Amino acid sequence: MVFNSITFGLFFVCVLLLHYLPIPWRYRKFNLLLASYLFYAAWNPPFVILLWISTLVDWQAAKWIGNSPRQSVRRAALFLSLAVNLGFLCFFKYSSFLLENFVALAAAAGIQYQPPVMDILLPVGISFYTFQTLSYTLDIYRGNSRPWKSFLDFALYVTFFPQLVAGPIVRATDFLPQCLTPRRASANELGWGLTLLLLGLLEKTVLADALLAPVVESTFNTANIDTVSAWIGTLAFTGQIFCDFAGYSTCAIGVAMCLGFGLPDNFRFPYSAIGFSDFWRRWHISLSTWLKDYLYIPLGGNRMGTRRTQLNLMLTMLIGGLWHGASWTFIIWGGLHGLYLIAERYLKQTVPARWLFWKTTAGRLMLTAGTFLLVCLTWTVFRAESVSQAAALMQAMLFPDFLGAFLGQSAGLRVVDSDQVLLTLGVMSGMLWTHWVMRDSTLEDLFERVPSLCQACAIAAMLTIIVLMPGEDRAFIYFQF
Repeated sequence: MVFNSITFGLFFVCVLLLHYLPIPWRYRKFNLLLASYLFYAAWNPPFVILLWISTLVDWQAAKWIGNSPRQSVRRAALFLSLAVNLGFLCFFKYSSFLLENFVALAAAAGIQYQPPVMDILLPVGISFYTFQTLSYTLDIYRGNSRPWKSFLDFALYVTFFPQLVAGPIVRATDFLPQCLTPRRASANELGWGLTLLLLGLLEKTVLADALLAPVVESTFNTANIDTVSAWIGTLAFTGQIFCDFAGYSTCAIGVAMCLGFGLPDNFRFPYSAIGFSDFWRRWHISLSTWLKDYLYIPLGGNRMGTRRTQLNLMLTMLIGGLWHGASWTFIIWGGLHGLYLIAERYLKQTVPARWLFWKTTAGRLMLTAGTFLLVCLTWTVFRAESVSQAAALMQAMLFPDFLGAFLGQSAGLRVVDSDQVLLTLGVMSGMLWTHWVMRDSTLEDLFERVPSLCQACAIAAMLTIIVLMPGEDRAFIYFQF
């Protein structure tokens, strides 16, 4: 069940009606819990069992950690939580990848090994809810919070359907206190929540699916393409993955707000970032802060010298890449961002602070453009089906065959036409301008400054475009993670 479906629309209307019935808060929370299980079971009902196991294990492990005075018991309980959650994640997501690489390594050593075929179905959103439940036990182990008293509240925290399968990754300290008092959206909150839902659907169904996805697919489904096609395809995917993922997060925040719950922002106009540390403060914020708090800082952060800081940055980004998928392309993608962060840190330490040019508007624009182009290169690796395809695309992008193109004998195949070029450049220009103008603002601030009549016209226009825009129904990209 996806947000951009009629089934979800009917489901959400039923959930809203039940949520606003004049019944005790405990029963309404129970209704939300059942709705969340139904929402997840719509993909594959047996995988709901994984949610139950994670919920029960982390609930009990947290009680042992929080209530036992013995350090050995606390460590054993934490190990249980880590083993169960990461064990499920490794089995379902990484076992085939590990076996494939083991076979390749054995073949390189002259050993022929043919393992049985492993056809393991990946549970939707397992990376998201695994990190979410782990943050609960880790926070209690570190003394940042205490075990929660209501099992119903905790089960709802683990399975809350708006953000269950693709984030934002919510901390227990942010969500569980909201369960203490009845949640009802005011008229303004309900209206804004529905507006966010429409905006997210517009990003997903119109920009990501109808306009950009065909360009991306024609590019990345071709083995050998020319420089223009490689850049246009990469730019299209750069826009597609933002509109797709930010669209889901916007929908999730809007749906939760309609139910009276608040979820954290997951994107803050990331393509306006000045540098890569700024990019990760704006892109997939719930994951980047999770990796910082539970991996980078425990490894030592930047407190143990330059070399150790560089190693910690690289390890954090490699694991962040691997979190996205069991493929060398994701690992390389994370490694490139690790190199970017290391290089940025080095430049900040060596370039004189008095070089005021970079503090001017022109300098900031140049830094933003440079950051954006380097991020685009990493998206090429992220989207590619294999390392060899990523290498071919990056070769076409970075080393164009000018002579061959001039003679009409370019080695690459031209797979995008002039309409697709203009469409992609138009969409991306509008997106980059919006990100730059809004980089220090929020959608709420913008909407509040607009007259009521203009707000109504904008909402009507979004609804009309969503209904009339032709396009295929596509799942959200981050469902596969």
